Amino acid sequence: MPRTSYLGLIARVTAFIDSVLRLNLHVAAFDCDGTLWSGDAGEGFFDWELKRGLVSPEVALAMRARYAEYKAGKVSEEQMCGEMVTMHKGMAESVLMSAAADYFEHSFPSQVFPEMRDLLLRLQENGCQVWAVSSSNEWIIRAGMKQFGIPESRILAAAVEIENGIITDRLVRVPSGPGKTLALRDVVRKEIDAAFGNARGDTEMLAMAKRAFAVNPNPDLEITARQRGWTVYFPDGTRPQ
Repeated sequence: MPRTSYLGLIARVTAFIDSVLRLNLHVAAFDCDGTLWSGDAGEGFFDWELKRGLVSPEVALAMRARYAEYKAGKVSEEQMCGEMVTMHKGMAESVLMSAAADYFEHSFPSQVFPEMRDLLLRLQENGCQVWAVSSSNEWIIRAGMKQFGIPESRILAAAVEIENGIITDRLVRVPSGPGKTLALRDVVRKEIDAAFGNARGDTEMLAMAKRAFAVNPNPDLEITARQRGWTVYFPDGTRPQ
């Protein structure tokens, strides 16, 4: 990269981070997949664990078929994300956490947006309460949040009840679409100063916040964001500037 282009990139990234820090946020909510990193860690982990036999061949076959139905529009995202969690019924949660950590460590570090990691770390240093909100399974989001310094107590992701360390099929929540705002209201119970998301499913969460940031937005969310006057930001490498 030419020196002038590099300096321009640094200036753009710095300007974005500084513009957020100047808001003196007390509570902020971040979507994860596509917002903090490129790609979908939940879907990636789903494919990875089926290939490695973490679940039985029967469960894997059934879930492959179910996923095809989801892609064909016959199953909702909320339902699919819920089943991606409940399919682990009877397994030790420690096994899933170990697998998720392995997957994220070896498959995802290069996909994290460095400026978003820096932003979250600096927000927390400044005393902001940062929440990660995702429809992906809780285990993969926990693994990912270790890079961002977010504790498990501030993660709202697709989750089930755990009994004596064993995964059940009783859903606790699936924060998908409007479910993200419900999760924030039920658990955080504070006004959201700023929200960050990249997809149409984040619209309700962005709309509930005082300030909305469309980060690496899909085309449909970008249109909505510009119509509503929300900040639009593309991390380095996601779109020519």
